[in-house]
Amino acid sequence: MAYMKIKDINFYYEVKGNPDGEKTIVFLNGVMASTNSWKSYVKIFEALNFKIILHDFKGQLLSDKPKGPYRFEDHAKETRELLKALGVKKAHFIGTSYGGEVGMKFGVLFPEMVESLTLINSVSEMDETLRLFVEGWKESAGRKDGEAFFWDLAPTIYHSSFLEKDPEGLKKRARGMKNLDEEFFQGQIALYDTFLQDIYMTDELYLIKAPTLIIGGEKDLLKSIKFQEILAKNIPHAEYVVIPDCGHVTIFEKEEELKTLLLGFVMKHIRTIC
Repeated sequence: MAYMKIKDINFYYEVKGNPDGEKTIVFLNGVMASTNSWKSYVKIFEALNFKIILHDFKGQLLSDKPKGPYRFEDHAKETRELLKALGVKKAHFIGTSYGGEVGMKFGVLFPEMVESLTLINSVSEMDETLRLFVEGWKESAGRKDGEAFFWDLAPTIYHSSFLEKDPEGLKKRARGMKNLDEEFFQGQIALYDTFLQDIYMTDELYLIKAPTLIIGGEKDLLKSIKFQEILAKNIPHAEYVVIPDCGHVTIFEKEEELKTLLLGFVMKHIRTIC
């Protein structure tokens, strides 16, 4: 396991694929996730000789969890420091949900480092429904019961067709969260507070210069497609795709369709040196 200290905080990171590759992909996690969420997506870019970088934000599973709330600007700056230390000058960024929101802030602050940007189920602002969902997550996390936490969140993030498809797989995933420690939930609460207090960035989106792909799930209850429409309207050079019969967790619910979209968009924007 590899760690890098940035301003006294230990960040867990992984470098996959070709460590000397000229083409770099940076994957940015959803709020409850860790680097392993991208496992199947890493494989397709490994086969194409990409250098692939993943890390947990502060507050996430394998990185330090200082007291929050944080700021999305902090996440973006810490990601930049990690990339600079790993010799990356420019990359293709792919983020889901919270990770996409970090990607947006990165694109606003450091446009010279972004070759392309893909935002999956992400938002630049919230409404009362989204706020209440996240407040509910925060309350559930405060009870520090991993299995109950999973079942509290599942109906808000997965479309019913996905929940019905593999109930045993979902039960296994829920049981796997039984052993999460108190520190995990403290980190989650800090990240939820960050979202609740710092998500608004619609007015900055015009500063994103890279080609951008916006992907939304048609049936996403949490971050509905009206939010992706806001992104598409305000980010220059944006392309916008809605995936049918899909909830919030597109990376799991529609894996094959998403692989096609990611691969096609990134390869369309390949330059000799990234």
